[in-house]
Amino acid sequence: MNPPEAPSLDVLRQHCKALCLPTTRQIVGDALQTARREDWPLETFLHFLLEQELSGRRQRRMERRIKESHLPPGKTLSAFDQKRLPLRVRRQLPQLRRGELLGRAENLLFFGLPGTGKTHLAAALGYEWIANDRSVFFTPTYQLVGRLLRAKRDLELERELRRLDRFQVVILDDIGYVQQSREEMEVLFTFLAERYERRSVVITSNLVFSEWGQIFKDPLTTAAAIDRVVHHSVIVEFGSEMTSYRAEEATKRNRLENDDDVAS
Repeated sequence: MNPPEAPSLDVLRQHCKALCLPTTRQIVGDALQTARREDWPLETFLHFLLEQELSGRRQRRMERRIKESHLPPGKTLSAFDQKRLPLRVRRQLPQLRRGELLGRAENLLFFGLPGTGKTHLAAALGYEWIANDRSVFFTPTYQLVGRLLRAKRDLELERELRRLDRFQVVILDDIGYVQQSREEMEVLFTFLAERYERRSVVITSNLVFSEWGQIFKDPLTTAAAIDRVVHHSVIVEFGSEMTSYRAEEATKRNRLENDDDVAS
């Protein structure tokens, strides 16, 4: 059997395009040159192409998930001053970063005073989970409630809940800042009940559970919401001893400005 004629580089790239192999299409020319120069076995050459294609797909998937997540830019762990966290919280971070709780459909609850870093840490974990091939959606709670209210008005609430269900975790930021009307309470409760024991929720709040009656109004609904959120959950308390990060930053800026004024 005669060997087939070697295809041109253009033909190889056309085949890659037809097979939806964008990374291979981009690197096949350089890879061929390297393989010939270093006398790679065919298996090595094929393995290299497949590895690069898989790596490219992982990267594109991560970029797509970051875009879909609506995570606030720059709120990563590398940009977060972990020394400000209580020791017990720092000890929990390695386990939280791995995201094993998402596979168990567990919730993560952050409680603390305003400005102590709850939002930043929640978003930072979101970036970590995406890097570990998880799907994340970040939203201020009031925006989610508005979205659900519009869907309910248009008789599309069930469909909207299904859209949100494709995310393994939804990060609800500042749950205490919804307007607390009965309609808002109902759609928020419906959302939490729908995800119960199936999908994870991360909640940041400066309201402790005893104050959640301000959100859900009705005592029975409040108790039911807390029960669903707390069951299968990890609770992280930032502690009353933590000062506001934003206040500290403002103090530092003022000190620098005053020093500049003195120097001038």
